[in-house]
Amino acid sequence: MKKTWILVLVGIMVIAFGSSWWLSGDKNSFQQTKDKTDFVLRLGHGSPISSMRHELIQQYADWVYEQTNGRAKIEVFPNEILGSEKQMTQLVVDGTLDITIVLHGLAADYAPKLAAVELPFLFSSMDKVGALLDGPLGDELAKDMPAKGLRLLSYWDNGLRQISNNKLPIEKPEDLKGLKIRTPESKMTLSIFKTLGATPAPLAFNEVYLALADSRFDGQENPVVNIHMMKFNEVQKYLSITNHKYESNPMLMNEQAWQKLPPDIQKVLKEGAVKFAVESRRINQEAEGKALSELEAKGMKISRPDIGLFRESTKSVYDEWSAALGKELIDKVISAAK
Repeated sequence: MKKTWILVLVGIMVIAFGSSWWLSGDKNSFQQTKDKTDFVLRLGHGSPISSMRHELIQQYADWVYEQTNGRAKIEVFPNEILGSEKQMTQLVVDGTLDITIVLHGLAADYAPKLAAVELPFLFSSMDKVGALLDGPLGDELAKDMPAKGLRLLSYWDNGLRQISNNKLPIEKPEDLKGLKIRTPESKMTLSIFKTLGATPAPLAFNEVYLALADSRFDGQENPVVNIHMMKFNEVQKYLSITNHKYESNPMLMNEQAWQKLPPDIQKVLKEGAVKFAVESRRINQEAEGKALSELEAKGMKISRPDIGLFRESTKSVYDEWSAALGKELIDKVISAAK
């Protein structure tokens, strides 16, 4: 019943946006249009239209259209209008949606090895992120996806995550004890915050502002750029720069839809996905400093705690996930990150 409701919602949104694609009994069928476009792909994501992420995704869609001389067209549906990121991921698995960009933790539900990148305090800066994710190790982490109906095209950037709340500056792990913290739907993030003594719970990104405003949550954790974009400073007083976890946003495509594309179109989709993923990291890094200054200017109290205390308190998370993922993989990821 729930899946039927989602499909109905997708249909309504498609009509509302005047899309040229339709849902048929044959999943992943490509539309022959009156112009030279042979392949119309639908991409859904969760970021607002006003975000840099949406602008970059639209640039990717335009680039694909140009590089294929109009043979392939990507239609973009932002702001979770097709459902939550979790729902859109399932739509891609089912073949109702072709492409999505989702939380790293959601992608890890289909390729558990991806969770290794989310280990606490793995990256102290962004220097090693691209080398790890865009290389052979990034491919190895996602190699189980095709069997689940998905193909990972690239790792877009979400950034190093920080903690905000309304109670007190987070200077040491004990300050988190008892705080109700909104998290994404990420098993690793839940592990980290439970270990630190907080009470974490997932909630859809576009619902976080109101949940903070009406005190359903004491705080949340996100990259600085997201905190600034969503104006969380209006409903949160304290921001602690913890860099407690890196998070990518994998771009996922339905495997069956991918296999139906000719090799030259596949090549363009893949090259563009990596090209704009790299660009997303560059843009986020440039925007972070400016966003942090603006948050402080608007009255948010910024603190930079001793990360060593937090790293020591989360060692058990490595033990927990080594048992789940294997020590060899964890050691390989740690080595690559350093």
